[in-house]
Amino acid sequence: MTKRKSASSRKPETTGTSDRVDVAIVGAGPSGMTMAIALARHGFSAALVAPALPAQDDRTTALLDSSVEMLRALDLWAAIEPHTAPLRHMRLIDATGRLLRAPEVVFDASELKLDAFGHNIRNSELNGALAAACEQEASLLRIEDRLSRVETGTDGATLLLESGRRVEARLVIGADGRMSAVRAAAGIAAKSWRYPQSALVLNLEHDVSHHNHSNEFHTPTGPFTLVPLKGRRSSLVCVEQPDEAERLFSMDDETLSLELERRAASVLGRMRVVGKRQVYPLGGMTAETVAVRRCALVGEAAHAFPPIGAQGLNLGLRDVAALAELLVAAKSKGEDIGSDAVLARYERARRPDIASRTTAVDLLNRSLMSDLLPVQALRSVGLYAASRVPPLRRLLMREGIAPMMARPRLMRGLSLG
Repeated sequence: MTKRKSASSRKPETTGTSDRVDVAIVGAGPSGMTMAIALARHGFSAALVAPALPAQDDRTTALLDSSVEMLRALDLWAAIEPHTAPLRHMRLIDATGRLLRAPEVVFDASELKLDAFGHNIRNSELNGALAAACEQEASLLRIEDRLSRVETGTDGATLLLESGRRVEARLVIGADGRMSAVRAAAGIAAKSWRYPQSALVLNLEHDVSHHNHSNEFHTPTGPFTLVPLKGRRSSLVCVEQPDEAERLFSMDDETLSLELERRAASVLGRMRVVGKRQVYPLGGMTAETVAVRRCALVGEAAHAFPPIGAQGLNLGLRDVAALAELLVAAKSKGEDIGSDAVLARYERARRPDIASRTTAVDLLNRSLMSDLLPVQALRSVGLYAASRVPPLRRLLMREGIAPMMARPRLMRGLSLG
């Protein structure tokens, strides 16, 4: 298979066990791979450093419309779309059983003149499409290795890998998750917190078509969310108290299927658990800065929060889009892409979006768990207004897809030049 030639890009330089590139990206999840592809297609030599991804990952990701526009702008969407299910309607149901309950609210993508709010896909299929695209980039070097440490200096950075290999770069991008080695190497502190919740995550087959509806039941312990997959399948995120999540996890498939159908009020008919199930504790994290000392952070290396409102990866892809835009602009002006000035621009560009999303998800999650009547009343009034006031509903839908003030060019489907 021939490698794709990126216009005006230079190839990585390799000598023995040492490689020299413009940018080294650590972490090969969706954010890391998209970052590497975007830079390789815009004239940068790049190295993508991470162990090989597991072939099977049954977790799913909802790519919101702005993320789809970005993938389309990078010529990636055609390979991804066949594996996705569109999210055309979002239904919110108050299942708290409390005295003050919110009305049911249905958001319809057609109100925004969109075919869908986004598309849901299994991670293994998304990762597979992105990995195949990485292989086609002539200026992208894929190194299946682990980072040992990063040494930064005034003119560049050196990555020392576990195998003994060295990678020299002008900029290091950490896309290596919550326990980011790049973040630690750059000396960036992070604030972390835990919720008294765990999420049970799995996929289901069901007898009734989902009709491209997602159904989110708000319960006293957190959201119980069903998101469409291709065919008569849906992904489930069930947020519960830790002991209850473990109890559900330990059930046999038949018993668990019946219990989940009961909790879903049989909206999708008979259910059957398929594939693996996972339970993980919920918490949040924000880095004190997203860029310093020739290191920049994207995705969960910079921020993490519960799987509510499909905000996690989509926020990370906005990091990628913003950083790519700034680096392309800096390169065109002959600037040092790893300089303090360029990194400061990235911090300024991303801080408001990260802070507002983290706060919004945290408040929504805590409002579901709160027994305080004023909190319940405020939440109910807000959802009532969303159901009855079309301009407010459309504003909430637009901001849910991506903040109007934080849409880099790629998120608007525009080229970086």
